[in-house]
Amino acid sequence: MHQYFKKEGGKQDIFLLHGLGGTGKTQIALKFIEESASIFTDIFLIDTSTVTAIETGFKNIATAKGVGDSAQDALQWLKSKPDEWLLLFDNADDPKIDLNKYFPQCNHGNILITSRNPGLRVYTNSHSAVFDMEELDAVNLLLRSSANYGGNHEGESDIYQWYVAFSFAQVLCYLPLAIIQAGAFISKSGNLDSYLALYATNKTWLLSQKSAQSHDDYPWTVYTTWQISFDQLTQQAKTFLQLCSFLHYQGISENIFRNAAAYKFGPSSPYKGELQMPSEVLSQFSDNSGIWDPLCLMDVTSEIRAYSLITFHSDQNLFSIHPLVHEWIRGTITDGEHYRCMIEIVGMSLAGLGAMDMEVVGPQMLPPLGKLSQTSQSKPAAHPSTATPELKKKKSK
Repeated sequence: MHQYFKKEGGKQDIFLLHGLGGTGKTQIALKFIEESASIFTDIFLIDTSTVTAIETGFKNIATAKGVGDSAQDALQWLKSKPDEWLLLFDNADDPKIDLNKYFPQCNHGNILITSRNPGLRVYTNSHSAVFDMEELDAVNLLLRSSANYGGNHEGESDIYQWYVAFSFAQVLCYLPLAIIQAGAFISKSGNLDSYLALYATNKTWLLSQKSAQSHDDYPWTVYTTWQISFDQLTQQAKTFLQLCSFLHYQGISENIFRNAAAYKFGPSSPYKGELQMPSEVLSQFSDNSGIWDPLCLMDVTSEIRAYSLITFHSDQNLFSIHPLVHEWIRGTITDGEHYRCMIEIVGMSLAGLGAMDMEVVGPQMLPPLGKLSQTSQSKPAAHPSTATPELKKKKSK
């Protein structure tokens, strides 16, 4: 960003920081502003979480500059001010808000956006996806945010603290918000060891709690952040995401669902009524004649991607879900029907593949299947004729 905003004038520069909630997009933006404040004539922070908040932010600009008391007054002033001002649109997460109407229509000024929605790239000249922290940065953040941690190994404290912190940062997948939240909790007891043991059996509770004392003023916990996004999804998108949580978090392929939709019922296959839920799910991605419609799946995945709850890798034509999000989503399911449904969808998908097709499609489908075989044995079993080969093998023992 530093080099980007140092470019010569003559146009309006717009930069987007996008990524999953909890990756520290706002902190990165504020750090950049702190380090680069001298290159901007004015800096304005706009809470972009709601239309009301945006309007209020611009009204405040108009009032502060003495040019009126409305959002339009502020926009007009920015438009007429050919300086290097900077607008930070923070938390532009609602895909239903038309953000473009709040951009001053001019060839000057600078705009920085933080959002979970990668779709806002259409407005920008440049963008950067914000992922998890680098390992060393994550460890340093964990140790700083758990400032009271002295450990029980003072004689070898430095080495031991770093060893445990490295291990735990890895468990938290180097997610900034999770690390800060854990650090705040650890600072209460001053013992990282005890938190590790507690985390192993109380992960959901710990990632849902926010300490009053924290190195971060972010108002939400890790799980609350994702729940807010999840609640905005349609039921169809929620169901698709929940089904994907029973696959491996990497390598999720459209082929799994498309091939299952082409499943042919025959004399030796289950009755349609026995596969009612998977059939209903798959029918949502087919046209009126029952033919797979990739645009239907695209609509659903685009909706989910707008909140960065799923990522599409165009070079591989595969989807992935952040490991912590993946595990959290599975926790939103309160019955075994989704698990059974995903088992049956995979079985239906594999049933129609010949040896040649398996060579082509298999590498994309098989990596996710490992998660299914590792799921709790207490889950309902799939119908024998649609179970994955590994599950069939287990049944025959």
